[in-house]
Amino acid sequence: MHLGNVFCALLSWLSARSKGGRWLLRIEDLDPDRSRKAFAEQLQDDLLWLGLPWDGDIIWQSERHDIYLQYLEKLEKDGLTYPCFCTRADIMATQAPHESDGRIVYAGTCRGRLLDETDKNRASAVRLIVPDCDITFCDGHYGPQCINLARHCGDYILRRKDGAWAYQLAVVLDDALMGVTEVVRGRDLLLSTPQQLHLYRTLGFDEPTFCHHPLLTNEAGQRLCKRDLSLDLGCLRQKHKNADEIVGFLAYLAGILPEPTPTLPQDLLPLFDWQKVPLDDITASL
Repeated sequence: MHLGNVFCALLSWLSARSKGGRWLLRIEDLDPDRSRKAFAEQLQDDLLWLGLPWDGDIIWQSERHDIYLQYLEKLEKDGLTYPCFCTRADIMATQAPHESDGRIVYAGTCRGRLLDETDKNRASAVRLIVPDCDITFCDGHYGPQCINLARHCGDYILRRKDGAWAYQLAVVLDDALMGVTEVVRGRDLLLSTPQQLHLYRTLGFDEPTFCHHPLLTNEAGQRLCKRDLSLDLGCLRQKHKNADEIVGFLAYLAGILPEPTPTLPQDLLPLFDWQKVPLDDITASL
């Protein structure tokens, strides 16, 4: 994990625990090329070192294929999906990025396409048909939101060409079946929320609440990622022998503490309030 991941984990843990809730750990290891058991084990070790224990058994998405298939087949039976043969290059060529983050909204090229014999032997992704409607919800931190599914999201993938399950389908099913009532994540995923709410409603699940938080950025204003090696938790654990220094610094960035004082996560519970958390992205340098 990098510092931005830890920031999200801390806010999620505090939000759940401050309400008397349980904090669940799910390993999203759907991509076989990027998922390694050692990475997941390191993540667990890092969370425990930080003082962020989880409740119950760990859920591994790689073990839930049959569940995802069951619900995909239901959507297919209801006529809500279609096969998509487009390559990334095809999609990129259809239009300019629609959103400021470079998001491409799929133009629906394969929707309504008549399949021929050659198509039956070609690999295809599975897309969900989305209606031209507004999805409204109240984010727990950024307030009321209204996003048009067709205009801002487009028909989105439920299963990739290579057979891997897509993020949107997997997280909705897992959150619903795990009994998740609150999702805390970075604001870069705000546009995923209407897509997921549409799936919740289509499948008849109860919806969780969503709280999105500002992103941590480097000094160049870029959101933190693996390229920021100095803010990788492996480096930070060598530099800061005690986790309370990192926790206190993040609590300061979140507006929970007036200054970066070494602190344990449980000591922040009486102080935690979403109203204190900034709305704008935050430059982090530890």
